[in-house]
Amino acid sequence: MSQTISLKSRLSPRRTLIDGAFRFFLYLSIFISLGMIFWIVSSLWNEAGWLLSWDLLTNYPSYDIDNAGFQSPLVGSLWVVGIATLVALPTGLLTALYLEEFAGKGNKFSRLIELNIQNLAGVPAVVFGLIGLAFIVRGFVKWGFTVGSAAAVIAMLMLPVIIIVSREAIRAVPPSYREGALALGATPWQAVWRLVLPSAIPGTATGSILAVSRAIGESAPLLLLGALSFVTFNPTGLDSPFTIMPLTIFKYASDSREEFQILASAGSLILMAVLFILNLIAIILRDIATRKRNV
Repeated sequence: MSQTISLKSRLSPRRTLIDGAFRFFLYLSIFISLGMIFWIVSSLWNEAGWLLSWDLLTNYPSYDIDNAGFQSPLVGSLWVVGIATLVALPTGLLTALYLEEFAGKGNKFSRLIELNIQNLAGVPAVVFGLIGLAFIVRGFVKWGFTVGSAAAVIAMLMLPVIIIVSREAIRAVPPSYREGALALGATPWQAVWRLVLPSAIPGTATGSILAVSRAIGESAPLLLLGALSFVTFNPTGLDSPFTIMPLTIFKYASDSREEFQILASAGSLILMAVLFILNLIAIILRDIATRKRNV
């Protein structure tokens, strides 16, 4: 009668040590990351938590500390990032579908697209600002320093992340889904639209969260597009001037008066809260899509 030997007992002492060391550094990395986040939030809260009020969200930026707020930069950030997401998300998802499902593996055109996507993913954000300044603000588009030009640049910044993560999500869908649909008489597009795409939505949502998180905190490319520090009105369309939260926070933080530096910390808390809410909404939608797929 053979005895069942557990996998752990078959591991050599060296492999057991390596496995334990890997787990230790894994948990240590998680602890350090969460600790840094907690330290940053607690420091900002201790410095400016008492300043948070509804007036900060309803008042416009001002040089008067008693009337200074973040309404126009908050609305401007939501305008720019919202429009950029509406453009980048479907574009990136359709590009990922084409590269994974319809482009030939030996296609030179698809290889060229993949090479450019990989290069763009590592390009500094300020380079996207230069591209937008040359082609969108002053080039053949001539959109000027407006919400539309800023949203176009932020969409370009988000696209590589969305495409790369969406491709990985589509690649993770079992091939049996496609093969079974095609065997039952479905067209390739029907198999992709009805089976592959719904199965890839959770992974695509993760990529969208990462892209939006990066976009909402970017200020370098928008500085080149003429984003102002102090705007006392909300954007009303794609042709409106604008400001964003990071620029206003930087303007307050660079002021010599301590009151405005504390106000900058309060603005950082507001920006983190907005980012948390957007991420929470995306996570909830991802979980809803996952549960519908599993039903």
